[in-house]
Amino acid sequence: MTSKQVKPLAGAVSTASGAVRPVAGVRITGGLLHHWQHRNRTATIPHTIERLRAAGNLDNLRRLLQDDPAPYRGRYPFLDTDLYKTLEGLAYELGDGDPAGREFFDEVVTLLEQVQAPDGYLNSFFQDPSAAKKPWEDLTWGHELYNLGHLIQAAVAARRRMGDERLLRVAVRFADLVLERFRDRGICGHPEVEMALVELFRETGESRYLAMAAAFVDRRGTGQMEHRIFGGSYFQDHVPFRELPSVTGHAVRMAYLAAGAADVHLETGDPSLLAALERLWDDMVATKLYVTGGLGSRHSDEAIGDRYELPSERAYSETCAAIAVMQWAWRMFLGTGGAKYLDVFERVLYNAYAVGVSRDGRAFFYDNPLQRRPDHDQRSGAEPDGEPLRRAWFVCPCCPPNVVRWMAQLADHVAAERDGAVLIATYAQARIETAAMALAMDTAYPWDGDVRVTVERAPDEPYELVLRIPGWAGDAAITVNGEPFDAPVSGGWARLHRGWAPGDEVRLGLPMPVRAHGSHPHLDATRGSLSLARGPLVYCVEQHDSPQAAVDDLVVGVRDARGAGVERRDGAVVLRVEAEAAPAPPAELYPELDPGLDPGLLLGEALPGTRVTAAFVPYFLWGNRGPQAMRVWVRTPCTNGKKAT
Repeated sequence: MTSKQVKPLAGAVSTASGAVRPVAGVRITGGLLHHWQHRNRTATIPHTIERLRAAGNLDNLRRLLQDDPAPYRGRYPFLDTDLYKTLEGLAYELGDGDPAGREFFDEVVTLLEQVQAPDGYLNSFFQDPSAAKKPWEDLTWGHELYNLGHLIQAAVAARRRMGDERLLRVAVRFADLVLERFRDRGICGHPEVEMALVELFRETGESRYLAMAAAFVDRRGTGQMEHRIFGGSYFQDHVPFRELPSVTGHAVRMAYLAAGAADVHLETGDPSLLAALERLWDDMVATKLYVTGGLGSRHSDEAIGDRYELPSERAYSETCAAIAVMQWAWRMFLGTGGAKYLDVFERVLYNAYAVGVSRDGRAFFYDNPLQRRPDHDQRSGAEPDGEPLRRAWFVCPCCPPNVVRWMAQLADHVAAERDGAVLIATYAQARIETAAMALAMDTAYPWDGDVRVTVERAPDEPYELVLRIPGWAGDAAITVNGEPFDAPVSGGWARLHRGWAPGDEVRLGLPMPVRAHGSHPHLDATRGSLSLARGPLVYCVEQHDSPQAAVDDLVVGVRDARGAGVERRDGAVVLRVEAEAAPAPPAELYPELDPGLDPGLLLGEALPGTRVTAAFVPYFLWGNRGPQAMRVWVRTPCTNGKKAT
């Protein structure tokens, strides 16, 4: 094993079919993403460590060193993964020189070394001799390979970022056992290990890990798993992956599987795999993704619904699913160079993912609805007693540690390169260093669309700087050293090819008007409504910011939305929107329609009301001021069911 290598996860080495390679040398230096990372380091990670200790995750490992182990603590057999995800995030922080969390990291790694079975097996639930089930007895729900996947990802991060190989030795022993145990048959009920095995191949050069990942993808839908509680589609196991007609089943499982398949494609160049991934992606974006980028509309099985089944108040949109969609999106970008994948990536990043953690970094959303009714009551029944909307921890606490690790590695998703070109994928205040160029990027994005890129080190030969033009941006203004630059734009990219010198400055201006979005006619839940967006941010209105009218009574026209004022509040851009305060017309719940009753009233047209002003805040900030009503989609004026402008 070699010395410390600082490389990003997901495509860190040359691939068989990758269109671009991620840039390792990126550091986020300011702006919103930097604020999030600082909050992660100083608040979320210490909070997560505290909760993991209190919940018994370390005790579950420590007990295996006892002759008579105490009972396992926790409802689920996969709680080791929360340690692994936290270790992955810590590897980034420790690799950047932050000593906080070092004691916890060393303590957990030492415990893992001590309790790992002689054959390499590692799972604090199943290793207990008194456990109700034995290792590998319940592949459908045991999550043993899922656990291994997160262990591998933490181990690879530790080696790359810290030069610490202890965890990798543990992970390799477990992975080698899995290769032997699953040589010919078997899959895990929860995909995740596929991504990790490909990453282990990239780190070690051992092709057998890649072959195992490919086999796990190809075995789904071939009758190698018992379906219990839910049917095969829940596990993406009813047909082979390449034959899936649409994203389906448990949302996190689906997106993790797709991300793993994308990794396999990156290394093997399998064209049929890419064709299936592109088809599934396009169908998801066109029919199953919330306006926030959230995935999953069903609470009962945490699943993706039918096409256009996207209810706002019942949106599940799990925070882990948001991370999984971003992982899939990034891999699709690496494989194709397509900017459309990054458009979704940033929509999820700033909305469906960001909303999952509170402003102070110590409370979380597991599911992320787009509407909260004024009489809503949480299932716990705790809200009337004053408990905030967000929770400090969960019985199934998969989301908080997932937030930790993803927040820590945001810099891995800022830039990419190919021969003769550097591509800026995500706009942030950052420093980007490749073998050919060093760039300093300065911007207040996503609050405004002004981006300045300064060349600090330049190649001797002409080189291409490629800037992403988001799909929402329309025309963009580009200057080089203060002079307009006619950069060809195609496929969402502006290409600046020229000779560069230190001190050259590129300015990109992305217009950020307030946009009004409607929804597809088949999307029944939001018919007669609109949502507001600016740049990559989706906005919502909370009752806190509509003192003159109930949020359910607000009626906003397209002109009202586009004419919204923009102001700063506590560092965020808030929209001031003129609206009608118009209670819905009095009617029965299901009135009989006749010529004397204008159906337009029932479809959204308001009775005459009064003009009011309401503030719309970024969706990711909602739920930080106590439980009140909230809406992303608001009513629009209608006439006979037709939307007015």
